[in-house]
Amino acid sequence: MNIYIITLIYLLSPFLIIYLFRKYKIVKQIGTVIVAYAIGIVMALLGAMPAKGTADYTQLYTIQSWIQNITIPLAIPLMLFNCDFKLWTKSLPKTVAALAGGIASIVIAVVAAFFIFRNSGIEDIGNVAAMMTAIYTGGTMNFYALGSSLHVDPDTIVLAYTFEVLITFPFIIFIVGGGYKLFRKLLPFKDESTTIDTANNEDNGQKYKDIEENGVENYSNIFNKKTFPKMMLGLLISLGFLVISAGISMLITKLTTGKMQLNELIIILCITTFAIIATFNKKIRELPKTFELGMFFILIFSIVVASQFDIYSIGTQAISMALFVLFVLVTSVVLHFIFSRISKVPGDLFTVAHIGLLCSPPFIPPVVGAMQNKKVLISGIVIGLIGYAVGTYLGVAIAQFFKLFA
Repeated sequence: MNIYIITLIYLLSPFLIIYLFRKYKIVKQIGTVIVAYAIGIVMALLGAMPAKGTADYTQLYTIQSWIQNITIPLAIPLMLFNCDFKLWTKSLPKTVAALAGGIASIVIAVVAAFFIFRNSGIEDIGNVAAMMTAIYTGGTMNFYALGSSLHVDPDTIVLAYTFEVLITFPFIIFIVGGGYKLFRKLLPFKDESTTIDTANNEDNGQKYKDIEENGVENYSNIFNKKTFPKMMLGLLISLGFLVISAGISMLITKLTTGKMQLNELIIILCITTFAIIATFNKKIRELPKTFELGMFFILIFSIVVASQFDIYSIGTQAISMALFVLFVLVTSVVLHFIFSRISKVPGDLFTVAHIGLLCSPPFIPPVVGAMQNKKVLISGIVIGLIGYAVGTYLGVAIAQFFKLFA
């Protein structure tokens, strides 16, 4: 397939995905990112991508690199701008306990998995484990941002994400299909203190009411003449953060190595920090549809990375990778359950907390709909969004820790 056609598919497919997301309930349940990933995988499996070693492959790889290096740094601030950290500091104890227990369980599970599987043949297992920390606390965005900044081989990234999807998706189906009832029985605690009080804040009350009605991703009126310019302002601010972070990166590398060059890890950490600081500005926080615009960039990125999948490069590490991901998921769920029993977190809050961390906020509304308990909706979304904010930092810390054992 012509590389220019492939590039157009990368850039235009998100419009199709968003259309399907708005029109069909099943796409909302599956999630836009998984649909984007499926498109990329299909492109790869059908032989649409140029063969390695050819001139077209080299040219396309350059285009893919540019897309990857731009979309994630722009998406991170856009997806965080609407977050209200000051409101989250008022979260009630049960929500905080569910969040802390979830993050602790994931970190413990990943560290244990590293030592159990480090001689199993998984390439670059330290960084893969760090990426698993990022995705199970902050979602796909943090997973790919960390993988790119740590220079993990694209085939390894896609392989890890493939098994993450294959193993995590049945867990979501189990939850939505009635598995939440099991956690209700095992964690039969009262849920009277699990939601965030927005009654005294009209703006936040309206925002979360909209989330209850339309979900986290709401692409309606995105091109409205009042909405679109403000959304573009958010994009401009995000671009400014990218430029400033690149400058800081070059300054730091100049001071430490004597050479002025870009360091992707420094850029990602700086962008995330700037975005969190920006959320404390009310005008930035109220910019409309920035989360959706960030998701648009995530969809482009997901298609690009998935299209790089080479089934012939999987080799013998496939089984080890599958077992590695399965171990992390099962162990984290069990540990989170134990922590929740100790802190008396109700079953429904435990469920949305773990889904929010494992799968990110867009997966919360379908789960809440299945449970028919809107009281935990906002808590689940809050936990997932905090995961967005801390996932990259945790992933970097884990990666640095594992380097001690290289």
